[in-house]
Amino acid sequence: MSRKNNVTIIAEVGVNHNGSLSRALEMVDIAADSGADYVKFQSFRADKLVTKTASKAEYQKQRTNADETQYEMLKALELDNEMHRSLIDRCNSKGINFLSTPFDHLGVRYLVDNYGLSLLKISSGDLTNPLVLLEAARTGKKLIISTGMATMSEIEDALSVLAFGYINKQDQPSKDALKATWDTQKAREAVIRNVTILHCTTEYPAPFEDVNLNAMKAIYEVFGVPVGYSDHTIGITVAIAAVALGAQVIEKHFTLDKTLKGPDHAASLNPEELKMMVQEIRTVEKAMGSNQKTPAKCELKNIQIARKSIISSAPIAKGDIFTTENITIKRPGTGIDPMRYWDLLGKVAERDYLVDQLIQ
Repeated sequence: MSRKNNVTIIAEVGVNHNGSLSRALEMVDIAADSGADYVKFQSFRADKLVTKTASKAEYQKQRTNADETQYEMLKALELDNEMHRSLIDRCNSKGINFLSTPFDHLGVRYLVDNYGLSLLKISSGDLTNPLVLLEAARTGKKLIISTGMATMSEIEDALSVLAFGYINKQDQPSKDALKATWDTQKAREAVIRNVTILHCTTEYPAPFEDVNLNAMKAIYEVFGVPVGYSDHTIGITVAIAAVALGAQVIEKHFTLDKTLKGPDHAASLNPEELKMMVQEIRTVEKAMGSNQKTPAKCELKNIQIARKSIISSAPIAKGDIFTTENITIKRPGTGIDPMRYWDLLGKVAERDYLVDQLIQ
């Protein structure tokens, strides 16, 4: 059901449904209308994700009840089985792909076994969670993994767990086994075939000066995997720039109302901005073209008009010598290639020319 676009666009609901199924369904409709390829949610049970005493991030405290714990906040944002099924059914009816992020290894199996997902999104927070990574790879499904807060060595460690999981379905991993697997061509090929790495800055909103889009290039050069960008900045500019730099996947939060209470609303796009971002990305991906520099089809008709030829700049009689005084370069481009100008100097004219005639 995936749409045939060069850039995969993930419209991230996350927890911006605020625990309301009706709001979540409305957001599926908006994501589908925007032209995004996927609409993404988060599948978790608060008691498996966070301790009951864990504090919130500062941005979460600012946009939610500062007195409640992270557990209490997340508990109200869970999606139950019925809500998952309703959302998937709505996605199917609207022609958009359903995607979700599991937050523990049981959640991985829950999404794959119950709903048959062929693609999973792993959050930045689980880049260093080997249980989630191993289970995700052992499903054999394709994965998109965010790398907010990560170093290159942490990305490599994560990819080594994934490689082991794709290659070894039963063996118990160990540090040595992970290293040995990662060093094989078979493992690298499995990762490149199945994994997309998203550069990300884990702050909401992310300051522009901390985005470092060039990290996408570094990740690609070191690991050879497809790369993309999970954008937490304000607006759509950085996401569009990421596409111009080669991002194959763009993930962006959206909301019905930026003023709603909740951890991610303020850093999200509204529906109009989401639609505009998708349109602008589609424009940029059309403009990206190939790695070859050749005349575009639309240019061909203009070559003879815009290019120039060697032209007589003074009357020339048959037998005269071509000199800098009697030939020049002007439009149109229907005559001798002007790059032959110097070769023509000193040659004998084989016919008469009036001023402004093409030299033949």
